[in-house]
Amino acid sequence: MKEKLKVLVVGSGGREHAICRALLQSPWIEKVYCAPGNSGMETDEIETVPLSELAFDKLKQFVKEKKLAWTFVGPEDALVAGIVDSFKQDGLKIFGPNAKAAQLEGSKEIALHFMQTYGIPTAKFAAYDNVAEALQGLKYFELPVVIKADGLAAGKGVTIAKNTVQAQKQIKEQFAGKQTKVVLEEFLEGPEYSLFVVVNNKDYRILPVAQDHKRAYDGDKGPNTGGMGAYSPVPQLNKKDYQAMLTEVVEPSVAGLRKAELDYCGILYIGLILTTSGPKVIEYNVRLGDPETQVVLPRLASDFAELIDTCLNDKKLPKVETSPKACLGVVVAAAGYPQKPLKSQLLPDLSSDKDAKITVDYANVKGKLPALHGDGGRLLTVLSEGKSITEAQSNVYRFLETQVFEDCFYRKDIGAKATGKTY
Repeated sequence: MKEKLKVLVVGSGGREHAICRALLQSPWIEKVYCAPGNSGMETDEIETVPLSELAFDKLKQFVKEKKLAWTFVGPEDALVAGIVDSFKQDGLKIFGPNAKAAQLEGSKEIALHFMQTYGIPTAKFAAYDNVAEALQGLKYFELPVVIKADGLAAGKGVTIAKNTVQAQKQIKEQFAGKQTKVVLEEFLEGPEYSLFVVVNNKDYRILPVAQDHKRAYDGDKGPNTGGMGAYSPVPQLNKKDYQAMLTEVVEPSVAGLRKAELDYCGILYIGLILTTSGPKVIEYNVRLGDPETQVVLPRLASDFAELIDTCLNDKKLPKVETSPKACLGVVVAAAGYPQKPLKSQLLPDLSSDKDAKITVDYANVKGKLPALHGDGGRLLTVLSEGKSITEAQSNVYRFLETQVFEDCFYRKDIGAKATGKTY
């Protein structure tokens, strides 16, 4: 990069808040716009643009008018809907896979067949496009069985059925809704990890590993959510197992993208489970994860904007330098999430708190600072860095204990698998 750049980030959540902040820290970035963004982003001088992430024509017009260097796409919906294809048709640089490649997240069946084709370890699976066949298919799987919506489900389309009655009920409910296809999978046991790979057609780089907490309540109880917190690094993951993830999963996944001739310039998220027989892939996503992004990007000691810019220009990627510091984030969600989240609760004014150890990434909020209100779902992530996971964890929970959140909840055990501590 020879001159300072102005860029656009598409999306509105905590992930996008973290992406914008990381880009702004680069000496090469002059300004970051976020569309549509959220009102909490103003705490970091991010200029929000009231354009939907699916309003491709309006977004392109904005990019042209402002003469922006490139666009970074946060959410999967826009990628699966073809935002990259649309931008490229107009000759605009955009970070993310095209619609065909985005089907690795858009369809569980396509992703599983990709893994099968290119020798990437995963669970035994079968896909069904009607209720009768899916119910019949249950006999080929031991209990518990994993039942997944084939399409996008914002992290909430997975059920682990412990008995046949529950499995049958879930299959019927999936088809009674919007799903036209359901995937049954073998249940895998072991700790889960999140790996993010920056990929272009020539090269790839791996970002720091993280661990997400999908279940709504402490002790990994309750329904699956989009994620209730995360931390990085993951000290309980030893070097041998991490290396196995790279050689058995990451390398063949990237090689598979090349062999399948997928036009991929973006993030490949690999959700892994470390079983007794080695690492296996649970899922692919085609973008950064939420809330893992919030704890991964602060750990980069190298320039994130430079990495993205180089990737977009299809060059050999710079080395990713990782800081030894730890980062942990706890999501504050609306009461009732994920089934029926309450809205409009007044949130405490976190912008006035001068605790230098704390960062807040806002997501589903509305109103104007300092009087922000919840807008349903996951509202914000409270983060801290430290010399260890224990220190970062202590910082976050000590801060949360000083705040009053009406009609909200958060888990008290984020990071406990690394520290043994629950708050």
